[in-house]
Formats: sequence, structure tokens, C-alpha cells
Amino acid sequence: MTLKLEDKKEIVAEVNKVASGAFSAVVANYRGLTVGQLTKLREKAREQQVYVRVVRNTLARRAVEGTSFACLNDDLVGPTIIGLSLSENDMGAAARLFKDFAKDNQKMEVTALALNGQRYDAKQIDVIASLPNREGALTMLASVLQAPVSKFGRLFTALKEKLEAAA
Repeated sequence: MTLKLEDKKEIVAEVNKVASGAFSAVVANYRGLTVGQLTKLREKAREQQVYVRVVRNTLARRAVEGTSFACLNDDLVGPTIIGLSLSENDMGAAARLFKDFAKDNQKMEVTALALNGQRYDAKQIDVIASLPNREGALTMLASVLQAPVSKFGRLFTALKEKLEAAA
């Protein structure tokens, strides 16, 4: 399908707008996936606030210029699909989505990731995919803050029991 210049400009503008507000990006090779499989990926992406788009590589390169994802330009080769995490509360959503999808669909191959202008190899997808969402991070923080207080309380309980036993 031939795209007109106006259509190309619209695509570049749309992807650039989304990339400017995104928190992380994942680039993958989708060769060999069926339309049904890509549709399932898009459905899961909408649920997790991940922008997924198949874009021609030259248009994608232009779209990510001036964003923190310009470091992915060299990875935009072949049939690529790009995923952008839109939720500030879950910056690793795109990486987690692509990682989980690639487990079930071996033909999908993650090629690179980016977070805060830093490019990561596909082997490091676990680093970004394991980033906790906002609720998970707050839960971990609360448990870290609660641990010394609960230990202090157990110390006083043990001291009280010891004093009662001695009396």
C-alpha cells in the first residue's frame, strides 16, 4: 500500500506525540506472526496502556527524533513493531507485554528497549519488565518502612514477657 506524503506526515506526528509522552519503548521483529496474533497483542496493549504500532522504519526513525527513544534508530530494521509505555504508574508495561507475548509466540523477537534515553539489548528485557508498577513500588516501600517498627514492637513484647517471667 502506497502512502501519500500527508499520510506519512500524520503517522510521524502521531507517533512522535505518543513517544514524547511515553516512559519506555520496546522494538520487536514480528515476522511470522499472523494477523490474529497481532490483534491479540494490540488488545492486551490497550488493557495495559501500551501504544503498539507497526510503522515503516524510516517513518519510525523520524518519529522518534527529538525524543528519548532516538537511541533505537539503529534497531529499526526489518519488520518492526514498536511498543510505548504510556502510564507513569507502570513504566515497564511495554517490556512486560512484549516479554509475555514472546513466550507464547516464539516468532516474535524483541530487538531492543529504551528507558530514559538509555538503550538496552533484548537480553536485558527482564530489567525493564521487572520494574514494579506504582502500587507495587509503594507496597515495597511500605514494607521496608514497616520492618524496623515491627521489629521494635517485637523487641518490647519479648522484653515485657521476659520481665513478667522473671517476676
